[in-house]
Amino acid sequence: MTDPAAFLDKRRMRAAFQRAALSYDSAAVLQREIADRLIERLDLIRHQPGCVLDVGSGTGYCSRALVRRYPRARVIGVDIAPAMAQMAARRSRRYAWAGWHPRARYVCGDAESLPIVSGSVDMVISNLALQWCNPDAMFAEIARVLRPGGLLMFTSFGPDTLRELRIAWMSVDDAMHVHNFIDMHDLGDALVRARLAEPVMDVERMVLTYPSVLHVLRDLKAIGAHNAARDRHPGLTGKRHFACFRSAYESMAGADGRIPASYEVVYGHAWAPVPTGGNQRRPDGSVTVALDRLGRGRR
Repeated sequence: MTDPAAFLDKRRMRAAFQRAALSYDSAAVLQREIADRLIERLDLIRHQPGCVLDVGSGTGYCSRALVRRYPRARVIGVDIAPAMAQMAARRSRRYAWAGWHPRARYVCGDAESLPIVSGSVDMVISNLALQWCNPDAMFAEIARVLRPGGLLMFTSFGPDTLRELRIAWMSVDDAMHVHNFIDMHDLGDALVRARLAEPVMDVERMVLTYPSVLHVLRDLKAIGAHNAARDRHPGLTGKRHFACFRSAYESMAGADGRIPASYEVVYGHAWAPVPTGGNQRRPDGSVTVALDRLGRGRR
């Protein structure tokens, strides 16, 4: 698997999300919809966590939903951009003062090096942060902080994401203008390498439409989704160059004249393995018994 994150300038990526803290919520309609669908999937899983970690928490939308869902749990959000963590903390205080729900806590940190004690978390949720990380490094960190029997649920974007934008730029030059997203099957393999158990993956596709190409680009800028590739072109795109790109993208407009932006949404979940050779109590109160211990004492 080629790791797109290996070609990212992490400082540039952090700076982009730092600048986007104020504008993020105005443009993150799709991100909130995917977060809602991710949280809804918890209805299918019996799990009552005492501590929940939101990795890539942004302005705190997922964290606040988790606090409402698990009011007795401690919810911690981690984001690489200090301004995002600060924005989330302010909003958490505002909702708490209004009496809507308790506060979540937020810290600044890298998903590939989490500032969390090993084996201290019952559940990890991550909405659309994985595509900006090395999946092996991020999953290894998640496996480290999860308690045995703990749950990971995440979303990411797959390779068909922003394919219209990619095709339009490819008609102009060979430079990397759009992030290379990782395939669902490769993410599943990365879960296995991190020794996370019973991985389940699935995918769905969504298409947003915009009145113009410029509206697509403005929304991407507003959420911090800049081109952070190390080998990006260092200069500004020339007017003629950009006009060719814009014309190519506009040729993909639908019958109504609106400009499409496709997203391939990957959903996944897995469990922190329970050590063999003994009984293990999960956070929901159930007890897992190793098969090799069944029947002992009856001989």
